[in-house]
Amino acid sequence: MALLEIKDLAVRFETNDGIVSAVNGVSFNVREGDTLAIVGESGSGKSQTAFAAIGLLARNGHATGSVKWDGQEILNLPDAKLNRIRADEIAMIFQDPMTSLNPFLKVSDQMEEVLTLHRGMSRRAARAECVRMLDAVRIPDAAARITMYPHEFSGGMRQRIMIAMSLLCRPRLLIADEPTTALDVTVQAQIMDLLRDIQNEFNTAMILITHDLGIVAGSCARTMVMYGGRIMERGTTAEIFANPTHPYTLGLLEAVPRLDRKEDTLPTIPGEPPDMLKAFKACPFEPRCPKADERCKAEVPALERISETRVRACHRSPEEVA
Repeated sequence: MALLEIKDLAVRFETNDGIVSAVNGVSFNVREGDTLAIVGESGSGKSQTAFAAIGLLARNGHATGSVKWDGQEILNLPDAKLNRIRADEIAMIFQDPMTSLNPFLKVSDQMEEVLTLHRGMSRRAARAECVRMLDAVRIPDAAARITMYPHEFSGGMRQRIMIAMSLLCRPRLLIADEPTTALDVTVQAQIMDLLRDIQNEFNTAMILITHDLGIVAGSCARTMVMYGGRIMERGTTAEIFANPTHPYTLGLLEAVPRLDRKEDTLPTIPGEPPDMLKAFKACPFEPRCPKADERCKAEVPALERISETRVRACHRSPEEVA
């Protein structure tokens, strides 16, 4: 049985300009110990899919469909019930650790609160556990530095603190939303290595949300590509990288810098992401797609299974895309 099972998830936001359809009929599952990357440009619906699943949508947002956690329907549960699940079984690492950590409180106060509130631990026991977790995420001299304020740490160290906080209650699922944003490439690699080691050590399932396919290859077993709030392609990461079957996936991969290429400029996907205020009557990627034909302009492609591990939403055949 899947740990997290999402079916036909749709997310709508009421705005002054109209209804924004941020997520449109997304379905996938995550099993115990599984690793799934959700990739796509900003505005593709990646983060809102995760926020809807764990009840963190903005007040003007509304989600429909089904989200089951360990077989129990949790979509739109009251906060009191969702808080117990978010505290004990699902944790999220947000993309900006500086705004996620309270600048007015010491790191010790913020970390210990998690254990005293949700696990009923004494302050002394909580402090000891927090230091152990900071050691686990490789914070040097953790026992002394835990009493420092967030601004006294570098961006990479603050991200490690956020990872440590998310793991204090030993969650079964860890959602990492752009965990390497604004970090230099060396620190990015260190954070991804750390997440990989933690996932292996605790057998924690992980959803990695990112726009950067370059950090996905060595981190996740499966990859799901989103665009316009829809799934464009999903499969094993090895399949996606070796043989992309959707023009959007191909465009994302072409935009990743590679040492074996000598172009002066990186290839880009022309055009702009779609206006989510408008209902799609055709393929959302059609205006930017170099492979589009008349059918792409007239009909939204269905998500179809092309193998046991692969699904895609494209009118063109895999051979035509390649």
